[in-house]
Amino acid sequence: ECGKCFTLRSTLVVHQRRHTGERPFECPECEKRFVNISELRNHQKWHKGELPHRCGECGKSFLTPTHVQIHQRIHTGEKPYKCGECGKCFSQKQTLGRHQRRH
Repeated sequence: ECGKCFTLRSTLVVHQRRHTGERPFECPECEKRFVNISELRNHQKWHKGELPHRCGECGKSFLTPTHVQIHQRIHTGEKPYKCGECGKCFSQKQTLGRHQRRH
């Protein structure tokens, strides 16, 4: 569908769920659903208040190092995702995706 290749079938299956919207793993606390068990487990840490990764600039805590990295773009002004159609830049890939669907 998207052309991405994977060495493990299980990784392909999880990736395909992102395209199909299938989310078989449900949080028992809030009913939010996830494509794989590890995303569910990370989410459950959030419910427990386990946010071990901290922004060095403002002290805000996050679940994963990636979330800290994305957050830090607020402080740096970095916008690494650029719309190929209009040139507008975004700090998050999903924000660019939403923008592109409007074109």
